[in-house]
Amino acid sequence: MSDVVMGAAEFLALLAAVYAVTVLAYFILGFGITWVNARNPERRIQKNRRGEKRRAQEIRQSLASILVTSAMVAIGLFSQWKGWTIGPWEFSWLWAAPQFVLCMILFDAWFYFAHRLLHTKPFYRFHALHHKSVAPTVWSNDSIGLVDTALSQGYYAVVVFLVPFSPVILILHRAFDQINGTFGHAGFEYFASKTARHPWPMLCTTYHDQHHAEFRYNYANYFSFWDRLLGTVSPTYDRRVAAIEETAPAITLKRAGGSQPAE
Repeated sequence: MSDVVMGAAEFLALLAAVYAVTVLAYFILGFGITWVNARNPERRIQKNRRGEKRRAQEIRQSLASILVTSAMVAIGLFSQWKGWTIGPWEFSWLWAAPQFVLCMILFDAWFYFAHRLLHTKPFYRFHALHHKSVAPTVWSNDSIGLVDTALSQGYYAVVVFLVPFSPVILILHRAFDQINGTFGHAGFEYFASKTARHPWPMLCTTYHDQHHAEFRYNYANYFSFWDRLLGTVSPTYDRRVAAIEETAPAITLKRAGGSQPAE
């Protein structure tokens, strides 16, 4: 077997593994968070909209877009494995947290500017599919056009040539991003707190939910500082988070007697 054929076989095996794990995570998170949402209907963010009717369409699209995301991750990991990139830092628990935070900060910058680009007239046609989910749900996170996905997730294929992150950090970050994105599209708020609003840079689900509902604001993924610095944060975001803090009922895992769970 030639080196090219063997390399292609190895890459495809890695891609298949990343894809299988990501699809499994998509469904576990989707059904798990939906189960929690059904027991906390008062925490729905957009009270008068129901995005669940798009579930079948979003799942079908997600299975395609996850393949693109998985390809970006596989390209990065495969390039490191073959020695085509900057030699990655050796993983150590001592430096794991700083590396992970740096990876988050760089990804957030990549995502913000890629997202702003996708909202420009020449590129919006690649992003329009995702905005059909005006009231997003857990199934909306990966329901994205394929070019859109390549732009927003291309970070994993590029960053390995610029910063020598350990592959363990990249894998952990991808897992975290899947979890974060699913909660970010959940349509139900569980994380409203002082640390999710000014002067803190962290976010809660309401942040990205507002992006879907209002369209023009809140482009970032993990932190609000790019939006605040460049004037694209929703002017009502901080007030809404504070209001949710004050009025949201306690989270429960018990179904209320006689109530119908939100689907």
